[in-house]
Amino acid sequence: MSGGTASSRALLAAALIGAGAVGAGLAVGIVAAVGGLGGATTTVREVLSAGAGPSSSEPATFARASRPLTIHEIYLRAAPGVVQVTATQQVTAAPDPFADPFGFFGPQTETQQVLGSGFVIDKAGHIVTNYHVVQGASRVEVSFSNDERLPARVIGRDPSTDVAVLQVKARPRALSPLQLGDSDRVQVGDAVVAIGNPLGEDRSITAGIVSALQRSIVAPNGAPIDHVIQTDAALNHGNSGGPLLNARGEVIGVNSQIQTAGGNGNIGIGFAIPINTVKSVAAQLIAKGAVVHPFLGIEVRAITPEIARLFRLPVRRGLLVGSVCRASGAARAGLRGARQEVTVAGDTWPLGGDILVKADGVTLDSAGRLRSLVADKKPGDTLRLEIVRGSRTMEVTTKLGRQPLSPRC
Repeated sequence: MSGGTASSRALLAAALIGAGAVGAGLAVGIVAAVGGLGGATTTVREVLSAGAGPSSSEPATFARASRPLTIHEIYLRAAPGVVQVTATQQVTAAPDPFADPFGFFGPQTETQQVLGSGFVIDKAGHIVTNYHVVQGASRVEVSFSNDERLPARVIGRDPSTDVAVLQVKARPRALSPLQLGDSDRVQVGDAVVAIGNPLGEDRSITAGIVSALQRSIVAPNGAPIDHVIQTDAALNHGNSGGPLLNARGEVIGVNSQIQTAGGNGNIGIGFAIPINTVKSVAAQLIAKGAVVHPFLGIEVRAITPEIARLFRLPVRRGLLVGSVCRASGAARAGLRGARQEVTVAGDTWPLGGDILVKADGVTLDSAGRLRSLVADKKPGDTLRLEIVRGSRTMEVTTKLGRQPLSPRC
């Protein structure tokens, strides 16, 4: 797992808070009906989760634009391919101490409806959305801008990237797939727009720029998502799963999380999963229904020049191994975790373990660099690591395993 600076770790935590309890569907609950005293209580709660937006069963021309489009033109082209996702969950709620003070009636059943966004990616009816929008759903429906509602089947979901793929049965001519762009070509300062369902206000579009690249956020299962796009386009609860589009109307990311300052609203810091990651994951979900991620099995922290000087480390850059997961490839290769943790200015550093210097000949100056190298492989592949242990430099070869449901050691 990533080390990084204290500020970067705070950013990850804030991103999850900004997404509003990602695993719970970004809960902003509105109780619509509650049963009375002395009976089984059923609560119908509408939860405004990230993302929804307009779509249409009318075919749309969405040719690749040769010039920058106006915001209005982007909306006209893209809106028909954006859908609202409604995911229904059956959950067990805590008993009401006032309605049933002695617990005679047992657990109460609660129905939650989570609203989110998605967008059509092909004429076969496949729709991309966020994993956390449909997590735990017993029923999923999508609606288009003409108010047509269709049942959707969850083809596959990947909690490690917060991506899910749905499918609806519809005539190909009634579907308007969005044009997928290349997130590797995105630059800071590029103009972008987001289409979605902020706070239940459907068919909304907001505009901004790409504020930063190569951010990391935390997935619903605790795994880091790298290469994330940061934008100041207004995103709120109700935008997750919707597209982030460039000035040519191409999808460059899937809106997923926001950072907040203690509240629930937008403060101009939103995060979108890069579309190149989404394309790879979606293809695997469509083909196999699941994604198998390679797993090294260590948690690391990048060395800073200040820490290298303070603790007189033998190298000026590399990754401090904090912990090694049991039965992982790293454990079988004999990698050693930290023997102690030292706090400096409120920041904790793992010391006494191995220091990773290179992987497959590539210098490691960040945890993200190591994760990218691992992500390019598959379970069963090997990874050559150059490590420093005490005063010795050595090379070990690890065999990558399959990432568990919870990737934390």
